[in-house]
Amino acid sequence: MKTVFVEKESYYDSALLMLTSREVKKAAGVHDATVAMGTPMNRDLLRSQGFSAAQLAEATPNDLIIAVDCDSEPSAKAAFAAAKEALNRKKAPPTAEGAALAPASLAAALRDEPDANLVVISLPGAYAAREARRALASGLHVMLFSDNVSLDDEIALKRLGRSKGLLVMGPDCGTAIVNGMPLCFANVVRRGPIGVIGASGTGIQEVTSLIDRAGSGVSQAIGAGGRDLKNEKVGGATTLTAIEALAGDDETKVIVIISKPPAKSVADAVVAALERAGKPAVAYFLGAASATARPGSVVRFAGNLEETAAMAVALAKGKRYASRAFTLSDAKIEAIVRRETRGLKASQRYLRGYFTGGTLADEAWIAAHLATGAVHSNNQTDPDFVLADPHASVGHTVVDLGDDAFTVGRPHPMIDPSARVERMMTERADGKIAVVVVDVVIGYGSHDDPAGALAPAVEAMRAAARRRGGYLPVIASITGTDKDPQNFAAQKAKLEAAGCVVMPSNFQACALATKIVERIEARQKRKARHG
Repeated sequence: MKTVFVEKESYYDSALLMLTSREVKKAAGVHDATVAMGTPMNRDLLRSQGFSAAQLAEATPNDLIIAVDCDSEPSAKAAFAAAKEALNRKKAPPTAEGAALAPASLAAALRDEPDANLVVISLPGAYAAREARRALASGLHVMLFSDNVSLDDEIALKRLGRSKGLLVMGPDCGTAIVNGMPLCFANVVRRGPIGVIGASGTGIQEVTSLIDRAGSGVSQAIGAGGRDLKNEKVGGATTLTAIEALAGDDETKVIVIISKPPAKSVADAVVAALERAGKPAVAYFLGAASATARPGSVVRFAGNLEETAAMAVALAKGKRYASRAFTLSDAKIEAIVRRETRGLKASQRYLRGYFTGGTLADEAWIAAHLATGAVHSNNQTDPDFVLADPHASVGHTVVDLGDDAFTVGRPHPMIDPSARVERMMTERADGKIAVVVVDVVIGYGSHDDPAGALAPAVEAMRAAARRRGGYLPVIASITGTDKDPQNFAAQKAKLEAAGCVVMPSNFQACALATKIVERIEARQKRKARHG
């Protein structure tokens, strides 16, 4: 039976709700459980899962929803009680001597830390905007981890911040590195001469990690929020403020911009700001038409995340950048392609990508779609290739499992990889899959062993292909460094032990997977010509 409990005016942090959902699912008699705030998106998703529309209708974004699918009414009541007990236990302030401070308000936090100059806010949208205004009025930079902040509020906050010379990172900003301190989802990278500005999330993580692994370092990494460059009304306010800040920072020698396709007027304003800054700069507009640097311009344009990092490192070291698709030689790549396609059956045709990082998923489907013209994704911009059901792959598919459709009431797959494992275990029965590509994102905020969690699903998919008389290549990349808590080298060893080909970057993993698909298509064409 499916039952919904609504508790009015009860706000809890999203990370706490995700962890509680996972805990309640383990209770006796519980088939599934979602503990979430009553936002319109959460209510819609729960309705689509068969929960009571009437009960959900009374919930507001400030109300707590506990939706459970249980064996019986007593087990549903027990699950509700377990959820409340878990929330109260986890929300209780620490009492141990020497425990970290847990102030109940911004004013209290500033009394405890009078020298602080940045606040991280994770509250419901309306409350987040209010606290952000208070922070800006107090002269603090703001990192808005919160989503559901209205466009009008974002515009007003960023105008206020810009007038004060303060950054408003976000809304929905999940990644930053400020003065060497990783915030939220970020990696441990060395300090250095490259300042990075991005929407947020795995795009920043991939570029900063690649910079570190190339032997350079990061001065600052600033998340601007997904609408900052895409929406003309927001106008790139945070990005422009960040460019000005990095221009005046003696430590920053090179400026990097990462964004999904910006509004043209905003892109023009950003490039002009980079020109005014006068420092060498690299811009990568993911999915946008390629751009060419003007003669004499300080701005170079990259074609992928790895190239973005490599160009920036070359500029920082005063070296010439040489474009290339792979770090391995052509002969070694050809040997891998031959080896990984040798055992494929004729029925194996399709690429499948199972991603935890949104920007990494975008890089994958864009690269594969350019090569094949037929890649489906829940992130696709072409309506003809948007997945009708994000929970079911068709043909060539790259799925972003961090999308809202997968995260209501459960942790993001970078925190809890079970959603990806479940998807891969379900689709292992598909005999048409020819190659799988996956990302592994490590660092602060991520699962403590994402490669170890992924390995059983990789092994199961490969074993299923062998039982059908075929073979399944799995191509992986790792976003992170050896200094991250999970350790890059240790994660790589686990993936390779499971049978993965681990490439040095997400772009190279996508390029190799695409080469495998192209080899399969070439074989099919030769076979068709010869009957």
